[in-house]
Amino acid sequence: MTDLLRLDAQALRVLAHPLRSRLLSELRLHGPATATELADRLTTNTGATSYHLRKLESVGLVADTDTGEGKRRVWEASTRGHEWHPSDFEGDEEAQASMTWLTRHYTESMVERADHWYQTERDWPAAWRDALGSADDGIVVTPDQARALAEELRAVVRRYRDAGEGDPAAIRVRTFTYLLPMDDDIPGDPS
Repeated sequence: MTDLLRLDAQALRVLAHPLRSRLLSELRLHGPATATELADRLTTNTGATSYHLRKLESVGLVADTDTGEGKRRVWEASTRGHEWHPSDFEGDEEAQASMTWLTRHYTESMVERADHWYQTERDWPAAWRDALGSADDGIVVTPDQARALAEELRAVVRRYRDAGEGDPAAIRVRTFTYLLPMDDDIPGDPS
């Protein structure tokens, strides 16, 4: 399994679908599964699940593990994550619409995950409550510095990705990184 796949326009359009996005997330979070197992977990039907898994396979986001028997295919995520550069899709209205949908979908998922944490954190030990949560800061950077910052953050996440593997005190945590402008003033925009 590779770390990141940079999505092209076709992959972006394929992934910008509610069930496909959920299927990929389920495989990334919980590991290999059959279409039947995924359909049960996501409360959908096996036919739709199989169809959408093949669509994800066509763009390299999922793969058959070749461990199934007969027609029973076991699917896995091909990568740990994916990324895209918005500038890759300039002039492609369909890809831009897909990018917008997918970005909103991921933001909603992050908000749901954070909201769940804030509703249940009081049940966790103090050491975890102190270690988890969110932070907010503001910085002033150029586009090149913002790219460098994003890469450094990705490198830190990669360094810690499997650090706790095998340790009974370790849990899986989800990281979200957003670099968003604080103001609506676009640099170099004369209006």
